[in-house]
Amino acid sequence: MIISSKENNIIKEVKRLKEKKYRNEKYIIEGHKMIDEAIQESVKIDIIIMTEEFANHNQKYVEKINNYKFILVTENVFKELTEVKTPQGILAVVYKKEQRKIDEKADYIMALDDVQDPGNIGTIIRTLDSANIKQLIVSRGTVDAYSPKVVRSTMGAIFRIQIIEVENLLETLKSLKQNGFELVSTSLQTDKNIYDIDYNKKIVIIGNEANGVSEEIQDTSDYKVKIPMMGKTESLNASVAASIMIYEYVREKIEGII
Repeated sequence: MIISSKENNIIKEVKRLKEKKYRNEKYIIEGHKMIDEAIQESVKIDIIIMTEEFANHNQKYVEKINNYKFILVTENVFKELTEVKTPQGILAVVYKKEQRKIDEKADYIMALDDVQDPGNIGTIIRTLDSANIKQLIVSRGTVDAYSPKVVRSTMGAIFRIQIIEVENLLETLKSLKQNGFELVSTSLQTDKNIYDIDYNKKIVIIGNEANGVSEEIQDTSDYKVKIPMMGKTESLNASVAASIMIYEYVREKIEGII
């Protein structure tokens, strides 16, 4: 059976997941590579949806996922579910990781203070994964990490990172500070640069693209640091800044500094 109606109940439920308010438990991933990653990481898959054309041209792949619940839909119905301009014709609905408490045994955690660009979030998640950093704390005002655009840009890294959304980032950071962490805020209003400190038991806070880290969080931080610039550019894209600071931690780890 091929679903051809946009009013089908399953289709309507999946379409709702394009909106953040419905993504409490599940979200959409798209493309066979993302689905392969999900399977490899033992992510719980709710349903796989593919077009008839995809199924006809990828019969071996269909056999591979035959143990999972899947449905066939027409091209027009699939277009209602995807946000990709040239979709592969296959997507899946998967469950989020169980929300856990922050692991206070970690030696490095990154926190995002109202970062808004989906591409930035996706790149940060991928970079954290590349450095084997397992936790990302996000403020309530940060763009949803499970939006289709963010999920695509993580290229599967989202399955390996614990994303912890907190109601009040400032209070969460204060609590972590009392439990042995030091807070590092990115700021242009400092003479200290990112190479002046070690990154053991640190929480590095990346701020909003337009306004940076909030004044309240900066005031609570143990360190305010900046990336030294040799040219005329005064600031960097949030994901670039985050990547540089993540890999300063990696460098210190490799060299045995921490």
